[in-house]
Amino acid sequence: MTDAGRILLLENIHPDARANLEAEGFEVELLKKALPEDELCERIKGVVAVGLRSKTTITPKVLAAADRLRAIGAFCIGTNQIALDEANRRGIPAFNAPFSNTRSVAEMMMCEIVMLARRFGDRNNEMHRGVWTKSAEGSREIRGKTLGIVGYGHIGRQVGVLAEAFGMNVLFFDVSARLPMGNNRAAQSLEELLEKSDFVTLHVPETPSTKDMIGQKQIALMKKGAYLINASRGTVVDIPALAEGIKTGHLGGAAIDVFPVEPEGNDGRFVSELQSLPNVVLTPHIGGSTAEAQVAIGHEVSNTLIRFLKYGATNGAVNFPNAELPKRDGVHRFTHVHRNVPGVLRDVNRIVSEASANVVGQVLATDANIGYLVMDVSEETARRVGEELCQRMAELPTTISATLLY
Repeated sequence: MTDAGRILLLENIHPDARANLEAEGFEVELLKKALPEDELCERIKGVVAVGLRSKTTITPKVLAAADRLRAIGAFCIGTNQIALDEANRRGIPAFNAPFSNTRSVAEMMMCEIVMLARRFGDRNNEMHRGVWTKSAEGSREIRGKTLGIVGYGHIGRQVGVLAEAFGMNVLFFDVSARLPMGNNRAAQSLEELLEKSDFVTLHVPETPSTKDMIGQKQIALMKKGAYLINASRGTVVDIPALAEGIKTGHLGGAAIDVFPVEPEGNDGRFVSELQSLPNVVLTPHIGGSTAEAQVAIGHEVSNTLIRFLKYGATNGAVNFPNAELPKRDGVHRFTHVHRNVPGVLRDVNRIVSEASANVVGQVLATDANIGYLVMDVSEETARRVGEELCQRMAELPTTISATLLY
């Protein structure tokens, strides 16, 4: 199979992703770590797609240095490490893995709920120091308690299902209308959820509206002795306010997997106000770090990249118009990314008409900034004027990119 282009995978992405991409003809370089901005600017030259996790930052400077980049694959849920607006303006879609690690994170949430209720973290630390504390004081069942879920997306819904299986009552709050799973019930406000819940788990993205959404005021609203669990984004919780809530005894404990500032790698030093506080479980951003999740993410994102790079499908892109034209035999496919201004489709169709091209299928999707056109022409047309069509579309003043895929 001919080389379809070079792809750079960073941060020890599962090797199944590399195998998938290589099987489709791509040349893949797999690195174990993230790269600093200047080094990434050099390594990304000539690359058609880059894959990353949470530690790599795709800045406007990196995008400016990427002379052939067509797609970005985030092998995780979050995409805040990518300059999405700049990528959009440059006609580069970014894809993530919104489904593959949901079960792993949900299971960790249930584990931590039980750990906090039984104070297993403290007992474990004491046993390692040779201290034997056999006591039921402060240790409770979770059956019959109320779990409040903030953010009722893929992970939040799975947590709700598992919590009901444990015999918990489940409230949830989301800024969007969500269909309840099982007997989960919607709270009318975040304040109502905080006031009624024995345990609160957070599953929200990093946005300006979620920054410090759980601070001193919100912690004060929580039940005395309640527990807070965050495996979403580190900026969502005001850590000093949470530490104070633990120290005063207002909260019974917390489990935190994500932090406002995290070490760049495993050789970095971690420091937090939460260290050494009672009944606080700290984990190093491993909510989705299971073997099963990494395999699933590797397959999910690599397959998404393949569908885009080879067939032009952008369904699932987080910063790009979503469009997909069914694959069919006997045709050749163009993609055209352009500024979203009036008259572009007219100009493209004029070029096609003047070439007496036979259009077999066409789909257009737009957002506020750009338009994305996928167009199939007959095999006869492609043989006769395929390269000419692509070149003329590329020369339009509104064009961001024009590509003949096959």
